[in-house]
Amino acid sequence: MTDTQLACRGVAVSFGGHQVLRDISLTTTPGRVHALLGPNGAGKSTLMSVLLGLIQPDAGEVTLVGQPFTREALRHVGASINDPAFYSHLSARNNLRVHTALLGLPDTEADRVLQLVGLQGAGKKKAGTFSTGMKGRLALAQALIGEPEVLILDEPQNGLDPEGIAHLRAYLRDYARAGRTVLVSSHQLGEVLHMADDATVIAGGDVRFAGELAELGPNLEESFFRLTAGGGQ
Repeated sequence: MTDTQLACRGVAVSFGGHQVLRDISLTTTPGRVHALLGPNGAGKSTLMSVLLGLIQPDAGEVTLVGQPFTREALRHVGASINDPAFYSHLSARNNLRVHTALLGLPDTEADRVLQLVGLQGAGKKKAGTFSTGMKGRLALAQALIGEPEVLILDEPQNGLDPEGIAHLRAYLRDYARAGRTVLVSSHQLGEVLHMADDATVIAGGDVRFAGELAELGPNLEESFFRLTAGGGQ
């Protein structure tokens, strides 16, 4: 296990002359859940896309599984960002089998992750018939294929019922405790309090806080509003 499985330094991104991210640095710690927080338009999804190599930054560097970013290193990463698309005409299981085949894993891996997210009884149903919450669970199952060292999740609680949110929270904490890295974005600050160990807060394209979540004090909402005041884009 490396000391830092996921990090970035000095990341800057602009679109059409509009600066979205400025000199962003983020460091995660294996064994801990790291929350990426910020208002709408702060650049959270853009930063996650940079970490996954989906967007080339104007400046900065990304470290993945202890080495400078490479496409090969993405084999160690599971991710769900920007509402991942599924083949609507395929069953949930067959959607996952597409990914297990690409990774050289047996079909039983699809069954394993379906069970993990509570979709074992829906594996034969077409993904196009799924509710928003079921699609969220399927996206998480897809990210968990192969038990990746690094897990990057953008708003994974969206569409989940309270039971599903509680299950997700417990699972992600256990997943990280096994020595893996979990980076998750969320607008549900109350849930973040129960789930995350560390946090990076960005607003207006800048880092406003980076450290242990407990450092933000007992009232996370108040601290969040103070840090992000005027930080929307």
